[in-house]
Amino acid sequence: MCLVMLALDLHPDYPLVLAANRDEFHRRPTREAHAWPDAPGVIGGRDLEKGGTWLAVAGRGALAVVTNYRDPSNRVTGGPSRGLLVSDFLTSAGTDAGTFVRDRTRPERGYDGFNLIAADAGGVWYGSNRGPVLELRKGLHGLSNHLLDTQWPKVRRTRARFEAALAHRQGTLSESLFDALRDTEGVADDELPRTGVPLEWERRLAPPFIVSPDYGTRCSTVITIDRARRAVLAERTFDAAGLETGMRTLELTLERLPGERPEAVNSSPAA
Repeated sequence: MCLVMLALDLHPDYPLVLAANRDEFHRRPTREAHAWPDAPGVIGGRDLEKGGTWLAVAGRGALAVVTNYRDPSNRVTGGPSRGLLVSDFLTSAGTDAGTFVRDRTRPERGYDGFNLIAADAGGVWYGSNRGPVLELRKGLHGLSNHLLDTQWPKVRRTRARFEAALAHRQGTLSESLFDALRDTEGVADDELPRTGVPLEWERRLAPPFIVSPDYGTRCSTVITIDRARRAVLAERTFDAAGLETGMRTLELTLERLPGERPEAVNSSPAA
């Protein structure tokens, strides 16, 4: 993903809400969100080039999402695919989110720059191999291709629309969030981040939703998890012209909520 908004305990019905855009080269082979046949209980898209994914949810009550960290002057080549961070976490139930994030952000792991959010019963964690590891608490967090809550224009704009959707509760929450993700408005040159890519690319990458012939927003995803531990993953896919090519909705009943300790599960009614 290249834009992620995550709300924790800000909505009366949904303790976790996530909205995200995945930006990628259109030529990279991808499978849309589906139930993984090789990992029962996991739903999400799949990168068919390296085998990992950008975002997925597991029935054990785990979720993970990854973004690249844009720093062309400090590239790491020949390392493992960053998409494997998500799939490895969701298919390795023996390692809690905090331990996994701390381990995978160690420099000797050899990944190119990334940001990772991983959640399970032990908590919701953020980490980057270009920055800190943090446990996330109640609040709204925004992430693009720099560190968590870096106020790039696309993060600020989408955050404001995300907050409005959570607060107003008019219509369907998912529809409001998809509308927020569909923002194609550009950014003035003096507001652009300076990440080391050419100015033409900074302009192209600045909107929340990117449309260009070779690289752009391939899909938008909204995930809601309610207090009955029902996770709903809604995905819309797009072509190089930014036109919608498909939509799908997948559901899971989770064993527990992200951040929900085992003792809370034992003392609560069955979902």
